Amino acid sequence: MSSLYKHLRIHQIFGANTEVGKTVLTTALARASTKKKFPVFYLKPVSTGAIEDADDHHIVRHGGKASNLIHSECLFRYDDPVSPHLAAKRKTSENNSLIPSDDALVGSIANRIREHAAKSSRPGHMYIETAGGVHSPTLSGTTQADAYRPLFLPTILVGDSKLGGISSTISGYESLLMRGFIVDAVVMFRDEYYRNWEYLTEYFKEKGVHVAAVDPPPPRHSDPAADRTATEEYYDAITSSNEENSISRLVDYLDARHAIRVQELESMPGRTLNSIWWPFVQHGTVRGKQDVTVIDSAYKDYFSVAQNKSDSPPSKSLLHPEFDGSASWWTQTLGHAHPALTMAAARASGRYGHVMFPQATHLPALKLAERLLTTGPGKGWASRVFFSDNGSTGMEVAIKMALRAWSIRNGAELTSQEKKHLGILGLKGSYHGDTIGAMDASEEGVYTCEWHEAKGYWFEPPKIGIQNSEVTITVPGSLSSSQKPHVTKAPSLSWVYNVEERINTPLGRAYAFQIRRVLDTLQEKGTKLAALVIEPLVLGAGGMIFVDPLFQRILVDTVRGRRSRSSSQWSGMPVIFDEVFTGLYRIGVPSAGPLLGVNPDISVNAKVLTGGLIPLSVTLASKSIFEAFLSDKKAEALLHGHSYTAHPIGCEVANETLIQIEKLAKSEEWKKAREKWAPAEGEESTVWSLWDPQFVTEISKLPSVNEVMALGSVLAIDFKDPAKGYTSFFAQNLLQPLKGPSEQKGNLSPAPGGAPYGVNYRTLGNVGYFMTSLNTTPAVIRSLEDRIWSVLSN
Repeated sequence: MSSLYKHLRIHQIFGANTEVGKTVLTTALARASTKKKFPVFYLKPVSTGAIEDADDHHIVRHGGKASNLIHSECLFRYDDPVSPHLAAKRKTSENNSLIPSDDALVGSIANRIREHAAKSSRPGHMYIETAGGVHSPTLSGTTQADAYRPLFLPTILVGDSKLGGISSTISGYESLLMRGFIVDAVVMFRDEYYRNWEYLTEYFKEKGVHVAAVDPPPPRHSDPAADRTATEEYYDAITSSNEENSISRLVDYLDARHAIRVQELESMPGRTLNSIWWPFVQHGTVRGKQDVTVIDSAYKDYFSVAQNKSDSPPSKSLLHPEFDGSASWWTQTLGHAHPALTMAAARASGRYGHVMFPQATHLPALKLAERLLTTGPGKGWASRVFFSDNGSTGMEVAIKMALRAWSIRNGAELTSQEKKHLGILGLKGSYHGDTIGAMDASEEGVYTCEWHEAKGYWFEPPKIGIQNSEVTITVPGSLSSSQKPHVTKAPSLSWVYNVEERINTPLGRAYAFQIRRVLDTLQEKGTKLAALVIEPLVLGAGGMIFVDPLFQRILVDTVRGRRSRSSSQWSGMPVIFDEVFTGLYRIGVPSAGPLLGVNPDISVNAKVLTGGLIPLSVTLASKSIFEAFLSDKKAEALLHGHSYTAHPIGCEVANETLIQIEKLAKSEEWKKAREKWAPAEGEESTVWSLWDPQFVTEISKLPSVNEVMALGSVLAIDFKDPAKGYTSFFAQNLLQPLKGPSEQKGNLSPAPGGAPYGVNYRTLGNVGYFMTSLNTTPAVIRSLEDRIWSVLSN
């Protein structure tokens, strides 16, 4: 991901199949490069078979008159002439050793690239030749297309000139394309009988891919001297020609493609500033091109970001990895470019594209709905799933459902004008989306606009946090009999989230009294509240506020007029859980209902739902909510929807995401993380985090920190700042040192290829937060903890 240099043009060479001439054609490329006076670095990551037949030796042997310009090596060599995964398995079985992992393989390649870039004093070319076909396995058994993806190197595909080669070449190309590879060129032999190059030249011309076709090598001579002479004459012939599709012209073309990519990256900041209006950015504070983050690609937990420094030395890569510290606005579930999700999207795209949904069905949507209702967040209470585009539109329809249900039951005596001003009961700091209706369900604040009309009442919520290593509950003055805020210490985080045990405590009774008092006052004033809308457990956009779960439980019980886990009919007012951010294990639980001990009447999921690959939202509703719209009159139906409702691609990706999450829930990594957060050895904690509890505790002791909190993949740090709130720049400025790449111990980082990495983070005023994917490895999280600690402790 970070291997792009101005002075070193690098290409990785894949074969459409085995025995297609990769080494011969790579040798020709190397020879043509040296004829143009470029030093060449050839790398064979994995080689199997007799050493005298090794590809890295062949390159040097036939490098031509300028072979002294060629540096050739192999990283992992096995004598057994079989597939790399089998050769490695047999060798390690003999030696009782471990098979090199994909990370070790990729890291070794990336390290060689950095070494050559650092040592080369003038422009050069590097060719990295794979083994076998695109999907031939590497040492670990992972296919090459997946194993080499972290490197994200521009690619040359060696086409197949034999019978069936058209199909294998196109298949290889599409496999690379689906994984995001940049395929700059196809090169192949010109077989006069099958003439595959003719078809493929026209095929790839439409796709903007250059095709070079050369004569195949002569038959092997039994006399070694004659064979070497014939081979040398062959290489001279195919590298000396300057025809349109010759090797020499191909080298020039590859150089041009490299230059275009570099120029494009350098021009993107200026072009962006001239054409794009960013969300949540005050353009007046953008200093210039240096403030534009150019993302060249993304893989797992990292962006590959362009360096915006014109004075960088040629030996320094133009790209560096940045950890995606906000999980790309809370969407990433399995990291970027996850192959299983990509394949799911391709399956649905190829089968459906998009199809309209009213009074229709298709398997991706049906399976997703059934999964959500039977084993997902709707288990035990929801009966229907309504599909929409994103979290904001999902909340729009949820509010519409709730208001209709309340109006049918309680609004007979209200005028149409009075119904337009029905209010929402919620929490200060809640935010449910950027569409106008969802805005109106929130208190007025920095996110709202001139049309905003706050409709309802919002309680100031009590907060959970860790202050100076102590778990605390901060109760605002509005919920205190003394009208003054106070902080209560809790025995443990696990105890705080044991809601059933806490219901009959003095604090629980105080919550119930204050909630009832406010609701009675509002009723006396004639305020009509038609729905309770809450973000369960954590208020995201409001500042990563971890709400006391006891307060939310009692709030639900109070508006319903009782304490019960579920009911076939909603009571009091419909309850909406906005789980767009918090749902599906983002904070360690699949849904807040079981933890709070109450289920909603309506809930909304998005973000994690599709792994961050494509927008999709679901609004789940109970049977009684659905029946509020059920009649024989069209006007009483839920006349709401979107052009892309139940988008088949989104539904298929969501199904695959949920399958992957189910595997993670049973994984050893999650088990170990849960054990760390257990209150005592052998006990289970109701809540847990991927972040280390000791790290969280130590951060809470720092003088700049007011409190810190972690659940699931989320870490939030509330910094001490007199100018608290969204408009504060305190956290942004304090965390600024994280942006730049930092050298790791041993000079290798957990980023793809082991390059030093920066951290791409977002802040909410004086609150800094960091978020991982659900499958971020412990090694990556520990490294990130070290980076955060280093910055904050200094």
